[in-house]
Amino acid sequence: MIAPGITDAEIDARHRQLGRDAEEGGYHLNPDVAFTRNLVRGLLVNEQRYGYMACPCRIAAGKKEEDLDIICPCDYRDPDLNEHGACYCALYVSSDVIAGNLPVGSIPERRPPRVERKAARMSRSTGGSIKTAYPVWRCRVCGYLCAMENPPLVCPICKAKQDRFERFL
Repeated sequence: MIAPGITDAEIDARHRQLGRDAEEGGYHLNPDVAFTRNLVRGLLVNEQRYGYMACPCRIAAGKKEEDLDIICPCDYRDPDLNEHGACYCALYVSSDVIAGNLPVGSIPERRPPRVERKAARMSRSTGGSIKTAYPVWRCRVCGYLCAMENPPLVCPICKAKQDRFERFL
């Protein structure tokens, strides 16, 4: 037993699932298995605590609407991978890191302060002035766009759940 209600078998199963999903989407989990398993444990603890897998390296508000940007995989994963070769917590790493061509160093926090996040949520909810036959939905994780009445249940690109979509137009 690793944490209350979380077993080694559950950590292993989620680690395998995250690894499969990552590879299918063109991403890689950190090859340091002990380090990665500890992050997976943190994701499972947060899922138990909040009902969603908030990034274990950030403080979650405990309100899904406020934490959508840090539900794993977080909104900051791709910019961090592109710029630093690893995401903030280093659960995901680039091919260069896997190949040993790029060391993982300290990743600066790019999540805006709470007040800025709240202002951004408010401005997104007011909508734009472009009229379309269908709403356009954007996956906050990978940027996938689709025009339909409602966002897909699961992003066909990165496998993020429907609640990770925002109305784009």
